[in-house]
Amino acid sequence: MERVCFLLQVRRDRLEEYREAHRTVWPEMLEALRQTGWTNYSLFLRDDGLLVGYLETPDFEKALAGMADRDVNRRWQEAMAPFFENLDGTRADQSMMRLEEVFHLD
Repeated sequence: MERVCFLLQVRRDRLEEYREAHRTVWPEMLEALRQTGWTNYSLFLRDDGLLVGYLETPDFEKALAGMADRDVNRRWQEAMAPFFENLDGTRADQSMMRLEEVFHLD
């Protein structure tokens, strides 16, 4: 099982809207994530907009590719795009800065 941690930057003026959007994630988006291998998935948001994501999956590249093929993911990414800084024309799920795991206590 891969443990994946990533960073993104949410616009400071959109933090509360971003939080609200994640209180009511579309059921079909949640199901797509489950079906494509995203488990134990959490997002953490700092007051300056730093977003830290964590998930576990058998194969992260396969999980990303599986979501890339889903219409619900395309719609979700379009809806979320205005919340993020520095996407440079890519979707948030294509712009995640993955962090290297250097320690794990099992």
